[in-house]
Parts: sequence; C-alpha cells; structure tokens
Amino acid sequence: METVKKKKGSVQKREKIAAVKEAAKQGPATSYLKNVPSSPRKMRLVADIIRGERVSRALSILKYEAQHASAKMEKLLLSAISSWQAKNADVKLEEADLFVKEVFVDGGRQLKRLRPAPQGRAHRIRKRSNHVTLVVDRMPAEVKVAKSEPKETKE
Repeated sequence: METVKKKKGSVQKREKIAAVKEAAKQGPATSYLKNVPSSPRKMRLVADIIRGERVSRALSILKYEAQHASAKMEKLLLSAISSWQAKNADVKLEEADLFVKEVFVDGGRQLKRLRPAPQGRAHRIRKRSNHVTLVVDRMPAEVKVAKSEPKETKE
C-alpha cells in the first residue's frame, strides 16, 4: 500500500497562485487609464455611451463623438482589444464578437490651485482627474441567440 505524501502549505499556496494565473490567461481583458486630466463627470458621459455595446460599434461611436474625453476612451478601448487578443491568440478577433462588458470611472487626485478674487481674496480651484477601468469580453451564447431571433409583431 502506497502512502500519499502530504504537501507543505507553502507548496500548496504556490500551486494555487499558479492556477489562478493560468485561469487569468483566458477570459475577459481589462485595461486601466490612470490620472486623466479631466473631470470624472465628463468622462462618465462618454463611458455611459459605450457601456454594453459591441466593440466595433463602440469604436465608431468614440471616433465621431465630439467630446474631448472620447479620444482617450477610444485609445483605452483599443488597448483592451489588443490585450484580449494577446490572451486569446487562438481565436480570431472578427469571430469573437467582443463587447464592452464593464466600464467605470473613478475620481483621481485633485490639484488645488488659488485664483485671485476681488478685494484681496482668493478662490480655490480644484483641477480634477479620473481613473478609467474598461473590461472587454466575448458575447455570451444565450445573448447571441436572443438578439438574432426576429421580434413578433402584433396585428
């Protein structure tokens, strides 16, 4: 009868970490944009437009959007697509049917400045910045089927 040798805790921990890293090589791709010098409110307006959209449609929206933040968001989306491509080298990008799974904007640091005001006073100016996180993933199979079915019309 063979005895099974018990592994040390540190070896188990190392194997668990390796398994988590291996699992992270597949699936959604995340990109971050830190310290963007615009207010979070302005960036959220752009983020709300592309949330849940297919990648090709989101890129065309961002390309022709007039707001200043859309150029930075477009660059971030291209970065997320390329990191997804690096993770999933065996899948063609055209067949993948990618969509913007998550996009959220958090406030970054604020630079506090003083602006001269009348009668020797000073007003504080807050120059805001933000952090953007964007997640790109494949469209789930059940959503693909639901969107491709024609809608019934009532007559």
